[in-house]
Amino acid sequence: MEPDVISSWAWLFWLALVLVFIIIEVNTLEFTFLMLALGSVGGLVAGLLGAPWWLQFIISAVLALVLVLFVRPPLLHLLRRGADPARSNVAALHGLGGVVSTDFRAGAGQVKLANGEVWTARLDAEASETELHEGDRVVVTTIDGATAVVVPVERSVG
Repeated sequence: MEPDVISSWAWLFWLALVLVFIIIEVNTLEFTFLMLALGSVGGLVAGLLGAPWWLQFIISAVLALVLVLFVRPPLLHLLRRGADPARSNVAALHGLGGVVSTDFRAGAGQVKLANGEVWTARLDAEASETELHEGDRVVVTTIDGATAVVVPVERSVG
């Protein structure tokens, strides 16, 4: 094909590319393909203004790159700004207090957490020498599978 034929029909390529990118963006909602679609619109406009195909490609690539690097991050930040800041699932248990409900033997026992859940627990490696008895207060440091890793609350705090 001659370059003139390519340049004269490039608008159809750009239009198809814009539609494909928009369809993908609707399914991903991460703004990446939206930025690529807008870059393709730049190539489409350049083609409609009579630019050769290679210049259309350069304009599209540069515009998409600028949009992905400088427009997408603030858009994602704005989108996530209204997200619920509350921690959930395992993240919500970190730092949660509790009370020993079953004496710890060999560093393992059960605790009732402040949210009302009873968990199998083991002592953190740093507190492994400590003995815990029913009624002692603890704090969750991490979750290891289905086991809460805890440390005792210092009796001097309070």
